[in-house]
Amino acid sequence: MDELDSEIIRLLQTDARLSNRELARQLGVAPSTCLERVRALGRRGVIRGYHADIDMNALNRGVQAMVAVQVRPLSRTVITTFKDSVSALPEVLSVFVLSGGDDFLLHVTAQDLDHLHSFLLDRLSKRKEIVSWRTSMIFQRVQKTVLSRLPDPPAAE
Repeated sequence: MDELDSEIIRLLQTDARLSNRELARQLGVAPSTCLERVRALGRRGVIRGYHADIDMNALNRGVQAMVAVQVRPLSRTVITTFKDSVSALPEVLSVFVLSGGDDFLLHVTAQDLDHLHSFLLDRLSKRKEIVSWRTSMIFQRVQKTVLSRLPDPPAAE
C-alpha cells in the first residue's frame, strides 16, 4: 500500500459510487492508472465489495441488541454449525466468534421489544447447544465508515 492506494481507499470509503473518471480527477492521475490500481486492490483482497448503508428504522427494525452466547460442547462442529445456522436468521446482522467467557456475539435487530423477546425465546432458547445467553440493548451506534491510517510503530532504539 502506497500513498495513492491509501487515498483511493479513503475516497471510496467516503463515496463508493465515485466513477473511475471522478476518482482519477480527485487523485490527479490518469483514469487508466486509477482503474488498474482499484482493480489491483480488489485482486489483493483489500477492497472486498461495495455496500449500501441502510437505516434500520426505515426498514421497521428499530430495536437492536447484542446477544452474548455460550455453547457446549466446544468443538469445531458445534461452533461451525451454530455460526452458520444463526447467521442465516433474518434477525441476525452479524455473528462474531469470540475467545474468553462468551463464545459468540450476535448483533440482532427486530421490529420492537416483543419481536426481540420472541426471537430469543423461539429461536435461541430451543437450541440444545446454547447453555446461556445475555442480551444488551443498543441505544445508539457510532460506526467509522472511513478507516484512518494507523500510526507507524515507534522506531527501535
